Formats: sequence, C-alpha cells, structure tokens
Amino acid sequence: MSLSKRAQYFQDLLADRGLQMEVLELPASTRTADDAARTLGCQKAQIVKSLVFRSLADNRPVVVLASGPNRVNEAAISELIGAQIVKGDADFVKETTGFAIGGVPPFGHREEVALLVDEDLLQFDELWAAAGTPSAVFKIAGRFTDVLPAHRVVSVK
Repeated sequence: MSLSKRAQYFQDLLADRGLQMEVLELPASTRTADDAARTLGCQKAQIVKSLVFRSLADNRPVVVLASGPNRVNEAAISELIGAQIVKGDADFVKETTGFAIGGVPPFGHREEVALLVDEDLLQFDELWAAAGTPSAVFKIAGRFTDVLPAHRVVSVK
C-alpha cells in the first residue's frame, strides 16, 4: 500500500538523509499521544510530541519535542529562549513546518526552527514520532538526538 503524499515526502526525506527508518500509516489516528501509544502498543512516554510555538520577539517557529505525558511549561521555555512564546495556530504551523498539527515530524520543516528536546525522551532506546500526517509515524531506534538538526536538550516541565 502506498503512502499519502505528505507521508511519502517524509519517507523520501529520511532516505535522502541516509536514515533507514520506515514511515507507517496507521488506520487509526495518532493525533494525540494517547492515540499513538494505544495504536502502537508502547508507553505514552515513548511518543514524541512535536509542539509548534511562535516567538513573539521575531515570529519565528519554536518546536518543542516533548515526551507524550509531559505538559510543556510555556513560561519556562520562554525564559530559556529569552522571548515570550505562544502556541502556533494551524495556519502558522502549516506555513512554517509544511505539516498540519498532529503530523509535524521532529525534523524536515519548511523553515529553520529553534528546536528544543525534552530531556525525558533521552531515557528511551526506541521512540515514535509523527511522520507528515496525523496517521503516519516512524520509529527512532538508538540515540534520538543523533538524527536531529541543531537542538538544545531541556526540561520542558
């Protein structure tokens, strides 16, 4: 079965980067961490949530990769980056990342983003993240941060 257009785009991006990872499109939505964990049969903490914020200082995207159960402390993130942030709306997310909310992968965004990684994700040898659509995912085995562009590991709570 072939992948949808955006999932195939991300699969091609993985291949272009030499990453041997496979995009899976699931029949059930993986829009939320609970949905994804239930569908994949893994812990909620192994789900990478890609949350897109907008810096009020320069309107640039800030992407926070958070462990499934963790709630992002926006005030703490604002302090870390030295600028107030607000959650990006659907148009901002699509415009800056190239993906819809629920399908934003950890990398491969349309624009350069400030990328912050939840330190809690580093405890796992296997993680699952969105791969272009709300029903597409890919598994990251090994050291998660090795596949990411420039980023900072932070406490998001």
